[in-house]
Amino acid sequence: MESGLILQNVLTPPVLFFFLGTIAVFVRSDLEIPAPLPKLFSLYLLLAIGFRGGLELQKSGWGYPVIPTVMCAILMSLIIPLICFGVLRIKFDVFNSAAIAAAYGSISAVTFITAESFLENQGIPFDGFMVAALALMESPAIIVGLLLVKLGAPIRKKPSNRMRWKEILHEALLNGSAYLLVGSLLIGFITAANNPSALEKMQPFTGKLFYGAECFFLLDMGIVAAQRLPRLKQAGTFLIFFAIVMPIFNALLGVLVAKALALEAGNALLFVVLCASASYLAVPAAMRMTVPEAKSSYYISTTLGLTFPFNIVIGIPLYMSLVNKMIPLTT
Repeated sequence: MESGLILQNVLTPPVLFFFLGTIAVFVRSDLEIPAPLPKLFSLYLLLAIGFRGGLELQKSGWGYPVIPTVMCAILMSLIIPLICFGVLRIKFDVFNSAAIAAAYGSISAVTFITAESFLENQGIPFDGFMVAALALMESPAIIVGLLLVKLGAPIRKKPSNRMRWKEILHEALLNGSAYLLVGSLLIGFITAANNPSALEKMQPFTGKLFYGAECFFLLDMGIVAAQRLPRLKQAGTFLIFFAIVMPIFNALLGVLVAKALALEAGNALLFVVLCASASYLAVPAAMRMTVPEAKSSYYISTTLGLTFPFNIVIGIPLYMSLVNKMIPLTT
């Protein structure tokens, strides 16, 4: 791995603000972000990235490699939870294995956004249509996780009476982040096609403000991630090891698929990051509602306290190094 990539990534403002938030917890500073603001900035980032993705999708159209890439992204969000489930069953019961597997089969939008910033800092081009893959990879993993519980739980514990599939599908497909991403993507696509003059008015909101909002949000994420670290003791060595090794394994799968799709280096990294990231928002919300037997301290602490920091600090440069070795960089 190119150590210079890690250093360049660490010294960017978003990652440095993440460290600032983390250190605040360790030194017991009273720094805290008022509760409504992180949610507001999270919604803003999703709106902006979705809108920009819609603009780029209008430019690129629906030809190759858009449709194959999106279809492969959805396929990965179905396969990865099954692989994770098989590994986790070595140590955990069906409920915890399925919940954790669903989290690792889904995606982290903030990790994706950080990877985009990394590519911009490196001067590596990428296409906005990857946001479509981001928007469509969240829900399948939730459904797979719940199916694993339905099929794998002991008969006396099968949640047949409790699982209301209409509500489950509604939560999986129409949770706030997925809904806003897809909606913003469609609005950007429609606007670019029918009202180009409006794009200039949106540009300050979706362009210049974006980087600062990302830094502010990662400051808060640093605080939250550091607060989650003590709970990792409950998870045990096996799950801590899983939280680092599984993203790397998923990234290797992602690189192979990206190479098969003949994606350019920038798009390949984003595809790999989607495969390697884990959900700490949408999936935990769905699992808490539908699989109360699973311990939230397992699937939240590992994804947010360990996998997320690993990915944004070390993972993204590591995955870029893998991409560089397997996919030639085009300029």
